[in-house]
Amino acid sequence: MTAQSGSNVGWPEAVSSGAQVLVGGQQWGTTYSPTILVDTRATMRVNCEEILAPVVGGTPYEDVGKAIRGVDTSAYGLQAGTSTNDVCVISKAFQEPEVGGLSVNEVLTWRIDHVPYGRVMQSGFRREGIRYAIEEMTELKMLMLHIG
Repeated sequence: MTAQSGSNVGWPEAVSSGAQVLVGGQQWGTTYSPTILVDTRATMRVNCEEILAPVVGGTPYEDVGKAIRGVDTSAYGLQAGTSTNDVCVISKAFQEPEVGGLSVNEVLTWRIDHVPYGRVMQSGFRREGIRYAIEEMTELKMLMLHIG
């Protein structure tokens, strides 16, 4: 992936703060290899900011409730994801974090364009989807008519 000047890559900072590179971690000018980090913390930019590079971080946890609450440590909330078949965990992950959507056992970039997508906290300005596109392209007008 080629990053724009000044974009937020985040992984070098995470590594200098204790994260380990599992795969990738190379940079050639403004191009970055896909990178998988382990042992990241909630305060690292790779976990709490939108990273403009092919980077994913992993944070170990023992308490799933604490992990779910950790989602809200970020100012962003476009989507969250979990890999589980435990309905209780899915319910908790859907109800508790302030996010626009939850992906379960699916990649976070998967979406259906006719369902609402986006806009929570600092992750955008509005929802996307057919309804929202129609609203965005519609100019409402009112007519007050009194026929005597």
